[in-house]
Amino acid sequence: MRFSVLGPVEVRSADGEVVHVGGPRPRAVLVMLLLTPGRVVGLDRLIAGQYGDDPPAEAANAVQSQVSRLRRALGGLVEFSGGGYRIAVEPDDVDSHVFERLALDGRRLLAAGRVADAAAVLREALGLWRGPALADLPHGDARVARLEEVRLAATEDLVEAEIASSDGSPVARLRSLVERHPLRERFREQLVRALHADGRTAEALAEFEDARRFLADELGADPTPGLAAAHLAVLRAEEPAPVVRRVPPAQFTSFVGRDDEVARLAAERARLITVSGPGGTGKTRLAVEFAGRDACFVDLSAVDAADAVPLAVLAALGLRASGFRPGPTDPVERLVAALDHDLLLVLDNCEHVVAAVAALVRTLLARCPRLRVLATSREPLGLTGETLLPLEPLAAATPDSPAVRLFADRAAAVRPGFRVDHDTADAVVAVCSALDGLPLAIELAAARLRQFTVAEIAGRLVGHGRFRLLSRGDRTAAERHRTLHAVVAWSWDLLDERERVLARRFSVFAGGASLAAVEEVCGDEGEVLADLVDRSLVTLVDGRYRMFHTIRLFCAQRLAEAGEEEELRRRHAAHYLALAQRADPRLRGADQLTWLARLSAEHDNLMAALRWADRETAMRLVAALAAYWWLSGRRGDVGEVAAALLAGDLPPGLEEEYVSCVVHASPRPAAEHWDRARRLVESREMRYPFGLALWGMVAGPPDDPAADAGKLLGDDPWNAALSRFSAALLAVLGGRVADGERGMREALDGFRALGERWGTAQALDWLAQIAGWRGEWSSAHKRWAAALELYEQLGATEECAELRCHRGRCLVRQGDLDAAQAEFTRAAALFARPAAEAVLGLGEVARLRGDLKAAGDLLGQAYAEEGGAEWMTARALTALGRLAELSGDHVEAVRRHDEALAVVRTPVLAAELAGVVEGRAGAALSDGSGERAALLLGVAVALRGTAKAGDPDVARVAAGARELTGAEVFAEAYARGAAMSRDEAVAVAGV
Repeated sequence: MRFSVLGPVEVRSADGEVVHVGGPRPRAVLVMLLLTPGRVVGLDRLIAGQYGDDPPAEAANAVQSQVSRLRRALGGLVEFSGGGYRIAVEPDDVDSHVFERLALDGRRLLAAGRVADAAAVLREALGLWRGPALADLPHGDARVARLEEVRLAATEDLVEAEIASSDGSPVARLRSLVERHPLRERFREQLVRALHADGRTAEALAEFEDARRFLADELGADPTPGLAAAHLAVLRAEEPAPVVRRVPPAQFTSFVGRDDEVARLAAERARLITVSGPGGTGKTRLAVEFAGRDACFVDLSAVDAADAVPLAVLAALGLRASGFRPGPTDPVERLVAALDHDLLLVLDNCEHVVAAVAALVRTLLARCPRLRVLATSREPLGLTGETLLPLEPLAAATPDSPAVRLFADRAAAVRPGFRVDHDTADAVVAVCSALDGLPLAIELAAARLRQFTVAEIAGRLVGHGRFRLLSRGDRTAAERHRTLHAVVAWSWDLLDERERVLARRFSVFAGGASLAAVEEVCGDEGEVLADLVDRSLVTLVDGRYRMFHTIRLFCAQRLAEAGEEEELRRRHAAHYLALAQRADPRLRGADQLTWLARLSAEHDNLMAALRWADRETAMRLVAALAAYWWLSGRRGDVGEVAAALLAGDLPPGLEEEYVSCVVHASPRPAAEHWDRARRLVESREMRYPFGLALWGMVAGPPDDPAADAGKLLGDDPWNAALSRFSAALLAVLGGRVADGERGMREALDGFRALGERWGTAQALDWLAQIAGWRGEWSSAHKRWAAALELYEQLGATEECAELRCHRGRCLVRQGDLDAAQAEFTRAAALFARPAAEAVLGLGEVARLRGDLKAAGDLLGQAYAEEGGAEWMTARALTALGRLAELSGDHVEAVRRHDEALAVVRTPVLAAELAGVVEGRAGAALSDGSGERAALLLGVAVALRGTAKAGDPDVARVAAGARELTGAEVFAEAYARGAAMSRDEAVAVAGV
């Protein structure tokens, strides 16, 4: 059968007959299954697609009925598997998947210069669309936007092919496209070039001016380099040239001389390709041009340790490297989960971490069958199945060779109007030949035209002894390093003294710098920095100044030779400490996302400052950045540094900084550090409120909260909101739910008034949990949905995972085990490492379904991974006790329940103690003591401050106790326990 979803869903048999699949809801289910043909779609996903976030109680049965109708219509193609359904068809049977494949093929053909073939393939792809994508989904799908984006990109590529092949004039169509998509600059660029190709120069110039004004008015932005280049071509009356591939935004120069290599990459089907060759040959640029917008690009040049390679890939994918949980993390497993789809992963600059890259690539390719990898390195990765693309220097022997064309292009940028003609051809060929056709060296040489003629450059280059190595032809690794070093040294020699001072000082920055940072750290007011930009030693990209890595290494050596390294590093660390301290309060307000983005842009500099700062400055950085490490998911990056800072005596005045290092240190510090940190927290006021919040989450509540909570925080609005939240949380955990709920609402109002997302989501999460205890299911799920949206805005993956666990426990009490399992499964995938809370939830679902073998494995894993949190230990032990009861091992059950009681026998954790007491009630029932079981169930209510609606374990024990004692005795014992004071309940719980 053939399936169409690019428009109203349509099914046709092998002979072309239309197959009717029923009404709107069966069609919607069919579309959701066809989006991932051959793969299981969970029942919860099907329900959400049908009914949104608030499905009716009978939603699962309704979906099952719709699936049955599909099965009858499709002859059994829809199959049940585990917790969901799959449709047994191939991707090529579904038009959306065929469309994406054809769009990619068309782009590759276009990149290879086969414009006629590309146009034919792209027309076939776009011809599959019959209307809006996935039109039958009542609640939409994120993939609609992705399909529409691929459709627009394919349209752009088709227009590009038509312009390149002169296959009619696309001007009329482009005008319509620009009108419908005014912010899509590639259409505007293509319209300018198409008008120019038609000889309508005045209209082309007018169109550019309209585009420029529109972008300035709407976005406050200038035209992109591609649109500006099209305008310049019109002004110069140049013959319009076809553009094979659009230059990515980070690239600000044209791509010259590598058409054959791009074509080979486009034709190559191997899953691992390594572009190899000497430094300076353009490996990175080739990879960027080939990959375009269809790949994930990872620059490893700043990675200085083998274990940082997976973290760099995670960062490029936009994923949190680790969560805020003690213990080891496994970024490779996160990558395996994230890369299970069609993707080209580009790993750039691998040579200095080649062994680590090889190990990571082997794992990813083995476990992610739809992944392709394109690596650039000075040496192969050395893996079986690796396809090498050796990148040779550009040919440079003739005036029309690629190297000469590259020189001419770059020279024209610094000396407008420069051309290689009869007077300059020999000198340009001499320069390019002396540089062995190395693109980087050629670009640096061309930049010198600002001060010298081509003949002068050729004379300096050929006559200078230090450049003789460039023409030897020896391509060994050490030789390649010396060759590139000589190119940079030659450029260095042409700088005046002020430029040299700034160039060597600029090398202190890792990952670039803002103008303000350069002025403060290096002592430059911008004038000399602009000269370095002109001379291509520094680049300006998106408002940040950057230095090529090789040039930076060279300049760093000059900095050390000048004796300035220690002073510049001190200034650098002081600047970024001041930035961190300025950012800290702004991370607790409405500007939270803006400042997170600003600190993220400076992440490399912040880590560099941590590494080379003195101990006092480094400790201050860890504390000032506590909110940033947490909210951006980068706590794992600082773990080793924080652990190292704990060694030695505590510097006076840095008590709070010491506490922050204890919280962030990895591996988890010794108990003596935690004891010392707790004493410090309980004896002083904290300057960094977020640090206090993190301490509470990691170390748990104080032994005497009433005595300490009032003096820990200052009186700014966020502190006040956090103080109310902390007091409310302690009330909830202590069994005073009504008081806690009132305080939590006040905290929510405080966080919302500030526009602060994290605190707002925390309060919403706890209010949802309280509503769930009372059986107010709709209210609970609405609050969780609002909290989840806020966490997702922050990129707080681990909080999203914890919230899904909370929602999963509520769904268990609602009796929807399928939905609960789906939530726990999602949570397990989001956690940075196997997390006890999610695994425990899956184990409880298995136990309630009667699968004792799976439950035992999962609960045992949860207990082994609980990480030291008292509440988690108690829950895991209680679950193991209940499992032992079901298995008939009464002795083991009692032992587990006693162990759980020993962990949380404290009024501070009365709510958790209530769960343990409910477990002990089950053990009492197994002993035949129905009255004791009833009493303990009542005690649990007294401890928690409320009954827990729908709990299946409580319901099971209550039913058994009534049967043993009779309803009257049960009610009397239960009421007696529920009426106890908290202290009485704690005492009874321990008997």
